[in-house]
Amino acid sequence: MTVASAIIKLCIRAFIFCVSGTVAAVGQRFSAPEPQTGTIMGTVTDVRNDVVPGAAAVLDGPASSDHRTVVANDNGFFVFENVKPGVPYHITVSQTGFANWISPAITLTPKQFLQLTGVKLTIAVAMTTVAVAPNNEQLATQQVEVEEKQRVLGILPSFYAVYDSHPVPLTPKLKFRLASRTATDPVTFLGTGFLAGLDQAADKFDYQQGAKGYGQRYGARYANLLTNVMIGGAVLPSVLHQDPRYYYQGTGTTESRILHVLSYPFICRGDNGHRQPNYSSLGGYLASGAIANAYYPESNRGPKLVFSTALADMGGTMVNAFLAEFVMNRPTRAAKQ
Repeated sequence: MTVASAIIKLCIRAFIFCVSGTVAAVGQRFSAPEPQTGTIMGTVTDVRNDVVPGAAAVLDGPASSDHRTVVANDNGFFVFENVKPGVPYHITVSQTGFANWISPAITLTPKQFLQLTGVKLTIAVAMTTVAVAPNNEQLATQQVEVEEKQRVLGILPSFYAVYDSHPVPLTPKLKFRLASRTATDPVTFLGTGFLAGLDQAADKFDYQQGAKGYGQRYGARYANLLTNVMIGGAVLPSVLHQDPRYYYQGTGTTESRILHVLSYPFICRGDNGHRQPNYSSLGGYLASGAIANAYYPESNRGPKLVFSTALADMGGTMVNAFLAEFVMNRPTRAAKQ
């Protein structure tokens, strides 16, 4: 055998070996075919069974490559093709204004066509935070509730003193509430009794002495207070839109604070917050003095009684303002709140 024939035989054997290997590999591939895929489809509706077009449907599997998204058509229909069998999937459907719909685990068999049912979207629940602030009437009521607890040295009522730097105006109802609270306070009755006793001791006004005379003086004193506080502290302030309260100054020189106290019967704040002549208090003083002519002894009636009663009421107003400015302990921030 020649060398050339030996080489030819070797090449033939090598070619046969390669062909045999290729045929075996092809045969192996055909003997183990890929599993056939399936299809998942569905129709998106809302709770009224109206279709929801344009919803996004997302297919998720265990592998990152098993993630696909399709958009439902105008009829709400969507479909996922070539879905691997034997793999657990979840489908999430979403649309603006609706809560997401998530399917249970879905595992297809080879060549399965699965029609999803119950793909219904519900309206999303919006969580809204609303900040509720009290209105002016509620704030004014809260301020009055604090003011009704104010007492000089823990005894004398100081309901008309304002220590809030930015108070809101009082409603007519609250103005009458403060006036009634002042007129019916137990200390008011005790103070009236004390003043009536002084009148009795000085034999002031032409009443008789004894218990009857004391009772008459007590009634006259209380009538003066009642008419003054109701007319000057409630009726006229409501009609004229003025604030009957004393506004605490607290700063500046002692002289300026005393001047502020002395000006209280003449200068007040309107419900609009501006300073203006205190027509309410002045009208209350004069009205109280005029009404006094109806119940004082006839011998004491006249212009002198009107002005003396008015001046006495004005002096009492200044005394109360002085106590509120210099003696009264300001409410703490916690109490005001």
